[in-house]
Amino acid sequence: MTGHLTALVAHYGYLGIALLVGVEGFGLPTPGQTAIITGAGFAAHGHLAVAGVAVTAFLAAVVGDSVGYLIGRAGGRSLLPRYGRYVRFTPERFARLEAFMGRNGPKVIAVARFIDGLRQLNGIIAGATGVPWRRFVAYNAVGAAAWVGVWVTAGYLAADHLRAIEAGLHRYQGYALALGVVAALTWLGWRRHRRRAPSSRLHV
Repeated sequence: MTGHLTALVAHYGYLGIALLVGVEGFGLPTPGQTAIITGAGFAAHGHLAVAGVAVTAFLAAVVGDSVGYLIGRAGGRSLLPRYGRYVRFTPERFARLEAFMGRNGPKVIAVARFIDGLRQLNGIIAGATGVPWRRFVAYNAVGAAAWVGVWVTAGYLAADHLRAIEAGLHRYQGYALALGVVAALTWLGWRRHRRRAPSSRLHV
């Protein structure tokens, strides 16, 4: 996989980076993050311009997520009730997700790029749950800028160790995702406990 990715970026340059980062933004599990690191590594060796890699990745991330948003806005509310039951995503769970995004949407959108899985579905979820377009674009751009900045810098500074970095990302991204899920569930449990606590004290 790493060899094919490196060959794609080497052959198509900025276009390869844009393709891999962009289509990841509307649900396809392409290795956009690794493409940025690879492109930055090529830039460190003079084959690409590091500013060009950063700008290309940023624009592709914003455009890709915007396409995902439009998909979610156009069909998410009808598709999720129809097919959600196959993955136990019931209308009740969708209502809770919609309420959660209404309260915390900007924060979720801004950090979604750093969480594998959520990165691919960020725009679709935001569109389906009705996050306003301007708010989504603004916070998504902030998150994309931070995400691209981190991985362009990492790839550029560690250009001679790209294979080790890519292997490490694939090895530990599952653990990072599991840790993020546990942290989110813990936080939701704490919030629910805080909401219930006052009513419990009133009945004592």
